[in-house]
Amino acid sequence: MRDDENQSLFKDIRVIVFIIAILGSMIFIHPGYSSDEGFTTNLNYGLDLEGGSWLQLKLQGAVAQLDADEGLLVKEIVNINLVEDVNIASVNEEEDDITVTFTSASILTNNQMDQLGVGQTTISRSNNVTQVVLHSTKETLISTYLADTLKTEVIPTLISDGVEYEIRTAITQEELEALMEKVGGFIVTDINGDPVYKEGVTTETRDLTKEILSDKLNSIGLKDIPVKTVGEDYILIDFAGIDLATAKNIAEKPGKFEIRIVTQGNESKHVLYGDEIESVSIVGYHEDQGQWYVPFTLTDAGAQALQEIAIETGATQDPMSHNLVMYLDENEVYSAPLSYSAADKLEQAPIYSWQASTGADEESKTRAEELQIHLRAGALPVNVELMGSGHVDASLGQQFKTQAVIAGMIALLAVAFVIFRKYNKPAILIPMVSTSISEVIMILGFAAAIGWQLDLASIAGIIAAIGTGIDHLVIITDEVLYEGKLPPRKVYLSRITKAFGIIFAASATTIIAMSPLVIMGFGSLKGFAITTIVGVLIGILIARPVYGKVIHEVLAKGAEAEAE
Repeated sequence: MRDDENQSLFKDIRVIVFIIAILGSMIFIHPGYSSDEGFTTNLNYGLDLEGGSWLQLKLQGAVAQLDADEGLLVKEIVNINLVEDVNIASVNEEEDDITVTFTSASILTNNQMDQLGVGQTTISRSNNVTQVVLHSTKETLISTYLADTLKTEVIPTLISDGVEYEIRTAITQEELEALMEKVGGFIVTDINGDPVYKEGVTTETRDLTKEILSDKLNSIGLKDIPVKTVGEDYILIDFAGIDLATAKNIAEKPGKFEIRIVTQGNESKHVLYGDEIESVSIVGYHEDQGQWYVPFTLTDAGAQALQEIAIETGATQDPMSHNLVMYLDENEVYSAPLSYSAADKLEQAPIYSWQASTGADEESKTRAEELQIHLRAGALPVNVELMGSGHVDASLGQQFKTQAVIAGMIALLAVAFVIFRKYNKPAILIPMVSTSISEVIMILGFAAAIGWQLDLASIAGIIAAIGTGIDHLVIITDEVLYEGKLPPRKVYLSRITKAFGIIFAASATTIIAMSPLVIMGFGSLKGFAITTIVGVLIGILIARPVYGKVIHEVLAKGAEAEAE
């Protein structure tokens, strides 16, 4: 009869899931040994266990609401980029359009005005005077003026109470006020009379910077390096196993971006590198065309090179046979033919402002956002200031790793000793300790499967999970041992149900308590919280049910032996 019960134990779905989880964890961990490296696994270790470097970066920028005189804005923009003898003739402001008419003794062309990127222009010249009629918007004019003056990107965003301008470089409130005064402008004030100005960047820019850094690290094979955001203005990067000089070089150096035109077959011809891309704007959507797109602007040299190569390769005559292909670090990231309208324009003059379309669906939107990152070639959207850096020696990291393992072993042995003193039965001690060890294996298997970096906080979380797990196993054991012996089946089922009710309530409390640390991401505490939660979930969903089954079988077998 006992053999039948043993067979039924291994046919139990809980035991089967437990065995599969253990085997899967061992596969993901993949322990091994080599004479060169010693004991090896697929586990990823963090900075404090592996050694390496860390960088803390502050994102420089400012966000403000601004207003200015449209005529003076146009005059300053043209003065900065083209000529200085500009006279504003008239300014007509409508709901969504501003028409500025100005004159100059200098000769101005449509190509020159298009290069400014401020709107549509009509140019006429008579009596040695050039008249330009410009159709634009105040947001475009303010953004262009600040971008040209500060040599940086300025992103206008429509919000509930106006337009917010994000300036992607360091500028104080006093410096911004001085710039706006030159064009009859000012920083808008709120209902309390305070200027609407904030040092720092928007959440979107912070996240974009993080994505660019992560993308860059992935492209050079460092996908396991975590990039963490701290607040709205700080980014923390841990470079496990990398020295400080290399870490700084990786964070600051952009990747190699290249555009080529297909000539025939798989052959292509170089057009330009990433340094010929002057600016990259935010992803947009054409309502009329139903297309997501990424706008970017080329320098003079870049626009001239693209025109020359397009004509030379025949792309302007047969655009469908000559795709424009973009590469980042020699990996293709985009390929599409020139539009017929762009091909026609290139026959006449260089094109400075381009839009790379990706499609209409949500996947196309994601591709556009990825392309925006690639077009930057790993260059960050804002300037960063190195606020802090440090290095953990590899030998010290190895020492921490060894000490963490020793601490875990001591914790397990101490728990085993207390359990043995409490029950004085090896038949109870062995399943209990084995269950704890299996939970550690499953936690490590989960970490290896998702590429989670283990640091000292994570190890502390595993130790905490061991403690929590032993508490639960003691509850199960005490409930099963009715008056020191295995109770009748009906009583056993009632008591084991009660035990699991207590365990689930305690586990829910632990998970709820740890959740804020996971969501808010308080540095290394996040690793502690995640490891603890994963350990608790593995315990209550996989290990505890199996222990309840096994301990019943073990005690039943012991009771039969005593009866004989």
